[in-house]
Amino acid sequence: MVYKSFRINFIIRIIVLSATIFLLFYLVAKKSLYFTASLTFIAIIYQVYEIIRYVEKTNRLLKNFLESIRYSDFTRNFQVQGLGSSFDKLQESFNAVITDFQKIRAEKEEHYFYLQTVIQHIGISLIAFHRDGKVEMINNASKKLFQISNLKMIQDLKSFSPDLVDSLLSLKHGENTLIKVNDNDDILQLAVYATEFKINNRQVILVSIKNIQYELEEQEIESWQKLIRVLTHEIMNSITPISSLSTTLTTILDDFGENNTNRFEEQDLETLNEVKMALETIHKRSSGLLHFVDTYRNLTKIPKPNFSIFQVQKLFDNIHRLMEEEIKRNGIECEISINPESIELSADEQLIEQVLINLIKNSIHAVEHTENPKIELKAYMNSRGRISIQVNDNGQGIIKEVLDKVFIPFFTTKPKGSGIGLSLSKQILRLHGGTITAHSVPDERTSFTLTF
Repeated sequence: MVYKSFRINFIIRIIVLSATIFLLFYLVAKKSLYFTASLTFIAIIYQVYEIIRYVEKTNRLLKNFLESIRYSDFTRNFQVQGLGSSFDKLQESFNAVITDFQKIRAEKEEHYFYLQTVIQHIGISLIAFHRDGKVEMINNASKKLFQISNLKMIQDLKSFSPDLVDSLLSLKHGENTLIKVNDNDDILQLAVYATEFKINNRQVILVSIKNIQYELEEQEIESWQKLIRVLTHEIMNSITPISSLSTTLTTILDDFGENNTNRFEEQDLETLNEVKMALETIHKRSSGLLHFVDTYRNLTKIPKPNFSIFQVQKLFDNIHRLMEEEIKRNGIECEISINPESIELSADEQLIEQVLINLIKNSIHAVEHTENPKIELKAYMNSRGRISIQVNDNGQGIIKEVLDKVFIPFFTTKPKGSGIGLSLSKQILRLHGGTITAHSVPDERTSFTLTF
């Protein structure tokens, strides 16, 4: 292996070159061996070239090493064994650097894979894009929210919501906004937060989008329940003594009048009767108010759902049997559709049945003055893969200004309505982790959709 040593090999080459140069001078001094001198000169040039090429072997190794780093090719190993201890150390250093780069690259790939997994797994929608709308990254939650498989430009979301596109393109670093979107039968309240940063001279906007419709509804219902508890408590405390006192005073006046009839003049008896009538009116109205307040207590006393799995077909059959006579009596056409027919629901069957009966009664009232009245009860899987039950009618409908208020407790459009039915329905759906929404085109179509 000695002949492969770089140092010994180089010394031998220098000695041979020196001997050749000496030979050249000797031949030139003879002045008669020009041809041999020419061949010797060519040999010297060749030896110089070989020495230079041999010496530049280190440069070639270094060049290959740097190219491996430049092009991230860390699969190569540098073999320069047998050229001496200095080259052995050079080989060790090259390969050690390559190994370090391999480790760093593996760690970066693991880190990248970890972040990608987190981004794709997280339930909040994330989108990274440029100011011109070009999308760099979109996670699975966003694809599910917008019902898309891919997104190249933010402007492509205009079919979903033009307001959302305008907000995304105009949001600045640290800003947030709330956008309401009507997506078929769903109402989405999207909370959007934006942050902006710079990567490799590129301005990137990262936005998080979360549907907080359920949270808003839950907070709203809890606020109404707290208000109702306070109001009913205070009203009951105030009205109960009035009702009791009015009854007591009426009894006293009755006894007093019977025992002292001969002592009163006709005018006094008329006054006594007027007082009794006033007390009876006070008692009647206070009793009615107590009944009214007690009715609204139901909004805060909904039983906990007893979940079970049942077929929607069975639920519809039960409701149809219960409402069939009233529907026929009013000359209403009733249509039932289930797609697919095997849909099963995990819920409290009695509570959901109560909600649907209430909605059907509202529809019956809505189509009273409609020609060819029709009510449709349907169940289907919506575009987001959730079970939806819908009650449709072609009645007078609900105007836009009123539509957002129909689920508010105490609010009603019926002359004799209590304003409790739809509020109660909304709370029942909330206990099931679902929602109830209303859409209406007056005198054409009104829909109430239960989504689970």
